[in-house]
Amino acid sequence: MSSFAIRHAAIFTVDPRNRVIPDGTLVVQDGVITQAGDDREVNIPENCEVIDARGHALLPGLIDCHSHSSLMRGITENMPLMEWLPWYQLEHRAMTEEFAYHSARLCYLEALQSGTTCVIDMFRYMDRCADAAGELGLRVQLAPYVADKPGKDFFSTREENRQLIHSHHETQNGRIRVWMGLEHLFYCTEDAYREAAQLSREYGVGIHTHCSEQKEEERAVTAELGRRSLAMLDHYGILGERTLLAHCVWLNDEEIARVADTGTSIAHCPVSNAKLASGVARVPEMLAAGVTVGLGTDGPVCNNSLTMFEEMKFASLIQKATRLDATALPADQILRMATINGAKALGLDHEIGSLEVGKKADLLLLDLGKANMTPVSVSEQGGNLLWNLVYAASSSNVAGVWVDGARLIDNGEATLVTQSSVITEAQRQGLALFAACDKLSHTRAAMV
Repeated sequence: MSSFAIRHAAIFTVDPRNRVIPDGTLVVQDGVITQAGDDREVNIPENCEVIDARGHALLPGLIDCHSHSSLMRGITENMPLMEWLPWYQLEHRAMTEEFAYHSARLCYLEALQSGTTCVIDMFRYMDRCADAAGELGLRVQLAPYVADKPGKDFFSTREENRQLIHSHHETQNGRIRVWMGLEHLFYCTEDAYREAAQLSREYGVGIHTHCSEQKEEERAVTAELGRRSLAMLDHYGILGERTLLAHCVWLNDEEIARVADTGTSIAHCPVSNAKLASGVARVPEMLAAGVTVGLGTDGPVCNNSLTMFEEMKFASLIQKATRLDATALPADQILRMATINGAKALGLDHEIGSLEVGKKADLLLLDLGKANMTPVSVSEQGGNLLWNLVYAASSSNVAGVWVDGARLIDNGEATLVTQSSVITEAQRQGLALFAACDKLSHTRAAMV
């Protein structure tokens, strides 16, 4: 890997002190950050490429803690979760390896273009998702959509999850890692959860599943299983420091305390939760209890966008609006949720999530010389730039993205793939998937 230095950037380190360096320089050698400090104090090595970043901000790459790759965008609209799920299942009934591969390529491209350097993806045929991630250079955690209850055979199997660990865990120089993935309490048996806990310990991998997304879902779980969702997951033995729960909109005080006590992390998906009318998660209470909370997009099917800038802004504003409290979830907390908190939730905070010496160079360079970021005032406390990173920045400001020190986005363009070919093929495959789902829906309707 080449060595390079990014000079004269406003650096937001997101380190334990939230250090901001108004005129900073960061040096990368062999994919690792070796220096980060005031430009006057950094010694740039000889034969090192120098990138002049005046008028730019440098951040850790953003981390999407919960996503589902898909070609289905703008199809299942105006539906609450329990109405939406049967339509979403059609996609998985129609899913093929080819559809999965092109879904992942399109979603990973969109993620990179919007400054996201790491995604946990819960999907199907995840060996092909690994192929897509390898092509684009994205860092991914792959959590197969496992379901083993009768009638759910269109999802991934427990054996597929185990085999994926053997074949793909820590491949692509460690950028691809495999987790145990469990769809939901209504989709998975007790054996599946207990096996996931066992394999998590055996292989040292994480566990990812959904929990307490909607009020009606919570009532249904309690009625059928005799416990609330979190208590059921606790009973199955999967709560712990290697477990990441998506959503958790309807946790009560005791459940938040239990999540904190077990070291379990939460992926907060504010846009998806709003779009599916699921509610507003109690994030301030979670953070106050010591829970690690990252941000997730939940994928294009129930979000339409994979832009973490939207998640950051909405995560803050929805709390301010519903609590009538303008101080709720300020920009510094939100930026940590999108970076270092996300890294911690994925068990990667020793590698990524902040700009510190010794960490991998997963970087996001933002162009501040556009109308939406002007004027710029930056200080060691962040100035107005801190707030505008959360409330004003967008994908249009992304000037550069690096993963492991390799530049994957250069002025909005992917460097390892031809964007137009990815998009053109995704368009063709997407229409074919729409047609396959439509055929399945008519077939199933005729059988009723």
